[in-house]
Amino acid sequence: MPKQTLAVLPQVFTIHSFAADTKPMNEIFEQDIYFLSKTADELSVVAPSTLPLKSLDSETDWRCLEVLGPLDFSLTGILSGIAGVLASSNISIFAVSTFDTDYILVKQDNLTQAIAQLERSDYLVHQEVTL
Repeated sequence: MPKQTLAVLPQVFTIHSFAADTKPMNEIFEQDIYFLSKTADELSVVAPSTLPLKSLDSETDWRCLEVLGPLDFSLTGILSGIAGVLASSNISIFAVSTFDTDYILVKQDNLTQAIAQLERSDYLVHQEVTL
């Protein structure tokens, strides 16, 4: 029986870094999917690469694996398990969590290897799922 089921989202993402006092552009909120994180030090935005943003720094060509949920808050080790499988293959991740689930971003050129490693570790991965 699979541990968890993941879905590969069709978009290619860019991870952006902005100054902490930056007000997010309205265009971000018009996207089908995006992630915002703000701390005292920075504002991070993960958005589809089709959206041009003028950030201080950015990392392009990320693909997103969604852990299909919703996941109950009492569940433990889900993100750790996935991250461990990918780390054992030297695949770097950028993880984002929401109220319902977790999202794991991997560089596009590592996606095939990431899927293969996850499937070898009893995760079920649906490829190219649209929102």
